[in-house]
Amino acid sequence: MTGAKRKKKSVRWSKMHTLHCEDIKQWCRRRLPILEWAPRYNLKENLLPDTVSGIMLAVQQVTQGLAFAILSSVHPVFGLYGSLFPAIIYAIFGMGRHVATGTFALTSLISANAVERLVPQSSQNLTKHSNSSLLGLSEFEAQRIGVAAAVSFLGGVIQVAMFVLQLGSATFLLTEPVISAMTTGAATHVVTSQVKYLLGIKIPYISGPLGLFYIYAYVFENIKSVQLEALLLSLLSIVVLVLVKELNEQFKRKIKVVLPVDLVLIIAASFACYCTNMENTYGLEVVGNIPKGIPPPRAPPMNLLSAVVTEAFGVALVGYVASLALAQGSAKKFRYSVDDNQEFLAHGLSNVIPSFFFCIPSAAAMGRTAGLYSTGAKTQVACLISCIFILIVIYAIGPLLYWLPMCVLASIIVVGLKGMLIQFRDLKKYWNVDKIDWGIWVSTYIFTICFAANVGLLFGVVCTIAVVIGRFPRAKTLSIKNMKEIEFKVKTETDDETTPQVKIISINNPLVFLNVKKFHTDLKNTIQRENPSNHPLDDISKCEQNTLLNSLSNGSYNEEASQPCLTEKWSLVLDCSGLTFFDYSGVSMLVEVYTDCKDMNVDVSLANCTDSLIKAMKYYGNLDSERPIFFESVSAAISNISSNKNDNWCLQETSLLYAVRTVCIYKIIITMLLLLLQHLTCTECLLCSKGYSKGFTYIN
Repeated sequence: MTGAKRKKKSVRWSKMHTLHCEDIKQWCRRRLPILEWAPRYNLKENLLPDTVSGIMLAVQQVTQGLAFAILSSVHPVFGLYGSLFPAIIYAIFGMGRHVATGTFALTSLISANAVERLVPQSSQNLTKHSNSSLLGLSEFEAQRIGVAAAVSFLGGVIQVAMFVLQLGSATFLLTEPVISAMTTGAATHVVTSQVKYLLGIKIPYISGPLGLFYIYAYVFENIKSVQLEALLLSLLSIVVLVLVKELNEQFKRKIKVVLPVDLVLIIAASFACYCTNMENTYGLEVVGNIPKGIPPPRAPPMNLLSAVVTEAFGVALVGYVASLALAQGSAKKFRYSVDDNQEFLAHGLSNVIPSFFFCIPSAAAMGRTAGLYSTGAKTQVACLISCIFILIVIYAIGPLLYWLPMCVLASIIVVGLKGMLIQFRDLKKYWNVDKIDWGIWVSTYIFTICFAANVGLLFGVVCTIAVVIGRFPRAKTLSIKNMKEIEFKVKTETDDETTPQVKIISINNPLVFLNVKKFHTDLKNTIQRENPSNHPLDDISKCEQNTLLNSLSNGSYNEEASQPCLTEKWSLVLDCSGLTFFDYSGVSMLVEVYTDCKDMNVDVSLANCTDSLIKAMKYYGNLDSERPIFFESVSAAISNISSNKNDNWCLQETSLLYAVRTVCIYKIIITMLLLLLQHLTCTECLLCSKGYSKGFTYIN
């Protein structure tokens, strides 16, 4: 008995141990996405495009790192560190395959508020002669990067705490108009911060409410002090960058390698500045000395954490929102999924760990992510390859950037913000789809440029919630259910058999950003439950071939065997009578559902739509113009589906019968030829036995 008990305990322990190991493996794969895609990485197909993208990304990371470090009021070399370490951390923990994490303009602006407040420029005279142990820089620079690292550390801790609390599910409050307006307003702040370098004017640090307008007021008051050489060089750089990038975009399908105009401009401007000694001759401001190497890690000053709480929350929220929007956009474009909570963890660790290596706050940038799109990047290997080239810059090429003019660097930054600034064009789209979303966009943008990015983001979220609360009482139904399903079969006029199923789904609630994800999930589950195995169209042709072979296997045509075994194609009718109002997110989801169903070989019709919904959907997406989509009632949609089914069935059956008869004729001819050949070679064949041999002469 004792041995049996021991055996049972050992079996039970082995099962628990196996289960525990499997749970650990699943947890590691879920929290370390690199373990999922790295083992399946295809070197032959992906390495070359990832290498090219990595080289181009490294150029962007270096230029933006230098500029955003200056924007964050720290030494430029710390921007290079901020372009290196966060990219490595995100490649391990992040789920966005085309997201380029590094220095970010919005987080740099927020960090600069803390740096200028705690270590103002006026304190530089007290510490300019004392050198620290940090790369031989002054104590003033060491104090400034300490504040920026503290902001990065605390911001990352807040993001990790949000991951632990599973607050990623609350991101549905961040609608597309709010994110678009916030990023556009923040880009306006960044362009304003680069004006002093573009014009060559010495502008004191100005922040706080309406600070943007005070900066432009100061520029107009001191317009006579504009440095003509800096202005001309800035204009020339902007024209060259815009022109070459537009040509690259227009001819990217014809040329295999995109011209790295940023790198060419940096080399040309640095060489010209060195040869003509512009720094001393014209007083042109340059980047200056960049030390080699990476200093040993050091913990951020913990005594400053309580003083940077406001900036840390701004970095955590703004950086996450901008990065998540890019991750979701790339996931939608390349058809993979992104976990909102996992992105909290990835970006939190990308701020916490690099803060020990003197990095400023980081996030994903639209310009770098768009660069990965255009250069054909496949995975995060492109970001890891860019880190190799950034290391080369840090240890070898960095000192050569001493002569890079600041006005050229500012021009590169301004042109790189083009993707954010052209979001002004979305205003027309929001006006045509939903005027309330247009109002939210405008008000969020105004609050962002008047105050700060985090204030504008908070205002946009509050406005969106208030609008939805005000609009929901107008709904016809107060039920929580999003859909009501009604199933029935439509009978044809010529046959009692039922046609492929038609499913009606009645939308009983408004379709807004609060419930679009739930609507999409419910609809997707309904489609998968109804049609679990969507066969490709190639299976239809294979089925027809099998039908022909079976019908001719006995040398005769069998009508029952020749019945078409087509893949069942069914239709979906969305009854929008209960959709009392919608917003931009709702229209976007309806168009996405229509496109996805079309790819799944499911016909979609919309019934009882309001004129505003029809106008918004036609304006938003490229809908099928060959057949009607919108109908006045469900019965009209059903009648249209029934007539189309009958026409398609008759057409397919006619073509199939024609093919069967053609094959039968060919087989009869081949059979006659074989019999004739047998008669010519044999004296006792089928023809001879029936008395047809008199007309033939045999030669022995």
